[in-house]
Amino acid sequence: MLHLIKHFRTITQHRHMVFKLCIKAGIPIRGLLHDMSKYSPTEFLEGARFYLGFKSPTEREREVYGYSKAWMHHKGRNRHHFEYWTDYNMNTKRLEPVKMPIKFVKEMFCDRVAAGRVYLGKDYTNDNPINYFLKGRAKSAMHPETAKLLESWLLLLQKEGEEAVFKKIRATKDY
Repeated sequence: MLHLIKHFRTITQHRHMVFKLCIKAGIPIRGLLHDMSKYSPTEFLEGARFYLGFKSPTEREREVYGYSKAWMHHKGRNRHHFEYWTDYNMNTKRLEPVKMPIKFVKEMFCDRVAAGRVYLGKDYTNDNPINYFLKGRAKSAMHPETAKLLESWLLLLQKEGEEAVFKKIRATKDY
């Protein structure tokens, strides 16, 4: 029961933080809609079962099952995840990344910053989001233009801070 409450608090704290950042990014509706699927039984119950508090419960779920049912559900319903943006290329007949619409890249940026703040707490710095991005597989798994844009915003956050990056994000229009 305690994990249900703690998981609820964590995902709600994350959603509230994403909403605040999405307002700064000029996409308040995306912030309101952000991660609503985490409250669905498929995601919420698994998240509570594998709750860790310091990182995503999907990581523990993968250790147990070899995959995460909650993540599979989540990535298929939330367009701010680059994994949502894959499709079959008509020429290569392979599943490949597709360039993400800007509003979802903006939401992805806000999601990454908020996740770092929630999971790292007082240890969070503006270095964390870019370091996490560079050490992970996301850069090589997403469309090159999407990766380049996200990386440029994460680097700007690291070097010049929040005010500068959100000014740049608000000024960025769709392709």
